[in-house]
Amino acid sequence: MEIKTKYLVKSIDNYQCKDWLIHKHYAKRMPSISYAFGLFTTELVLQGVVTYGRPMAAPLIRTCFNGDYQDCFLELNRLVVKEDLPKNSLSFFVSKSLDMLPKPNVIVSYADTSQNHHGYIYQATNWYYSGLSTKFNDYMVKGYEHLHASSILEMIGRSEDLPEGVNRVDELKKKFGVENVYMVERPQKYRYFYFLGNKKQVKDMIKKIKYPREPFPKGDNKRYDASYNPNVQGILF
Repeated sequence: MEIKTKYLVKSIDNYQCKDWLIHKHYAKRMPSISYAFGLFTTELVLQGVVTYGRPMAAPLIRTCFNGDYQDCFLELNRLVVKEDLPKNSLSFFVSKSLDMLPKPNVIVSYADTSQNHHGYIYQATNWYYSGLSTKFNDYMVKGYEHLHASSILEMIGRSEDLPEGVNRVDELKKKFGVENVYMVERPQKYRYFYFLGNKKQVKDMIKKIKYPREPFPKGDNKRYDASYNPNVQGILF
């Protein structure tokens, strides 16, 4: 039986993702979500979730296309499904969710090298691989290691909302104490892009992107513990 006759993809509310993302996905935290989709059986039993949100890397948005497409840039920031799904279910899910996003749009996603991920789902669905992400050092605060570095800085406020001359790192040190603020090296990640739009728009995106296309990375993936069983009860639409 074909995958498309067994499963369907529907838009879902953010709260319907929470159990999957907090307990089943290895990151164990909720990202910024602009669009969320669920993979369902034909009986509307949830089998997985994928979410898209505004990328955390603001410099990437500003510079990736020499200033173009800044207002239509999303990140596929979470993807998690049940372990026992048939072959090609994940590719079907990702492809259908991309089709349901507004156009034009640039989608970026990352495969985490610290988790021994290579992005095989992006390779299977023909994303544009652009190499490793830029090396960064992140500021962290003792006791808040469960938060993303951007979330920690946003405890002080968004850069664009603060008075001119206010340094968020200095403010972090004032708030939490110099001894509790430290730097860690951010693991580099494999960076993938997907271009949504008509033929002219997609051609323009590929022409303007500042990163050359590179051969797909290969290697053995390491599976993390995803044995948690989230709520998969039928959902009414």
